[in-house]
Amino acid sequence: MKLVSDKTAELRSRIEKAKAGGGAEKAAAQRRAGKLLARERIDDLLDEDSFQELGALVRPQSREFGLDRREMPADGVVTGIGRIHGRSVCVFSQDFTVLGGTLGLAHARKICRLMELAIDSGAPIIGLCDTGGPRIQEGVDALAGYAEIFTRNVLASGRVPQISAILGPCAGGAAYSPALTDFVFMVKGISRMFINGPEVILAEFGEDVDGEALGGAEMHARRAGTCHFMANSEQDCFRQIRDLLEYLPQNCFEHPKALAPSDDPLRDSALLDKIAHEHPHRPYDMRELIREIADGRSFLEVHKEFARNVLAGFLRLDGAGVGVVANDPERLSGALDILGSEKAARFVRLCDSFNIPLLTLVDVPGYWPALEQAEGGIIRHGAKLLYAYCESTVPKVAVVLRKAYGGAYDILGSKHVRGDVNFAWPCAEIAVVGPQGAIGLLFKDEIAASPDPKKRRSELMEEYVKKFASAKLAAERGYIDEIIEPAQTRRKLISAFRFLRSKAAGNPTKKHGNIPL
Repeated sequence: MKLVSDKTAELRSRIEKAKAGGGAEKAAAQRRAGKLLARERIDDLLDEDSFQELGALVRPQSREFGLDRREMPADGVVTGIGRIHGRSVCVFSQDFTVLGGTLGLAHARKICRLMELAIDSGAPIIGLCDTGGPRIQEGVDALAGYAEIFTRNVLASGRVPQISAILGPCAGGAAYSPALTDFVFMVKGISRMFINGPEVILAEFGEDVDGEALGGAEMHARRAGTCHFMANSEQDCFRQIRDLLEYLPQNCFEHPKALAPSDDPLRDSALLDKIAHEHPHRPYDMRELIREIADGRSFLEVHKEFARNVLAGFLRLDGAGVGVVANDPERLSGALDILGSEKAARFVRLCDSFNIPLLTLVDVPGYWPALEQAEGGIIRHGAKLLYAYCESTVPKVAVVLRKAYGGAYDILGSKHVRGDVNFAWPCAEIAVVGPQGAIGLLFKDEIAASPDPKKRRSELMEEYVKKFASAKLAAERGYIDEIIEPAQTRRKLISAFRFLRSKAAGNPTKKHGNIPL
């Protein structure tokens, strides 16, 4: 009796062919381009020996243009389930060695089935994208395939985390699916994402632009804002994805995983005291301030290179994951602008979708005053951030560090947008406008008539702060819960978030709101 039947041997042979992808020559070309193969990427990303492939034997159904005579293993995409840090994930990896990783109907159906499995089982979806776009030979079937994926991206949105890693070209309609996901990772030197490539731009508009400038990692990270995390290599990209998943729950019905506390919850900070006592117009390093508050000084920043006047990211407080939004006084004095408002709004809604408590560190002079901001729709874009805070029901704690003026005070986690606990440092100023602007409006004639206008302006500004801008006044009205010593900020935050773990809040029943997009 044969140890291995003929049918088993045939099955093994077919699986081996599927695993070989487009063959040795195409694999060598992929490596010459500095890229890993589709299955190598999955092995590097997932826990060891945890991947279970689904749909390895799928083949294209189209027979046009000789597709029926071509070897197209797995139809150019590897799909399956696995684990990261011991938790289940669904992952697909497009295989550029098989017809350039182009998407046809069977390719799309594999991804759609995986996404449906993720939605139903409550597991994150990770897409490793390396594709020439729609498969021209399959015509409208390829377009239909993309639309089916887009629909599932939207259905999965807010239910399970969706992560995209761009690991080669991602052209045409292929770029829209990553844009619908929660986080986009790109790798310097190999990632390209654009709707129309350089050749189209040159042919249609006569503009000569290379692929890196049009759709590279640095452009999308710094200017377009499509890229949330930029990596130096594919291995670095996979490490960052694994780090990010430590802060995210499996789905919207769970809470983020807490770790054993690694830092003293009662630790005080002399640095925060120093910052509080510096001149109010002197900028400081907000990232350093965040690290001083966080467990082990660890801060995973999101959108680091984009809209740098606003910071967003994840930290831990006594082992619990927390999302943080903060103004950066070293950029636009921490003022809100169009891009900063959009960046913060998206992050707030992400945290609210996945039950991640939200910390807001406020040091904001208001909205950035400029004609291009007005013409660009700062009112509409700024309203997105207002909407996000008002809509969110997760625990929200805010600290006014130095200044909170105008509508920006209202928006950034104040009591008036359903903030739960609101602290302020003793040096904090909260007012309709800053003292300089207020004095210029209220006492213009008096200052002009004074024998020493500069001195009189300074005196009036000091009086204004005491009478109208002190955090004490906001505390007296109940808008600030406690004025805290800066050095004790960490312990106060830990205490507040501990209490809020059992918070249960909701919104009026409706189909969905209409955010000012």
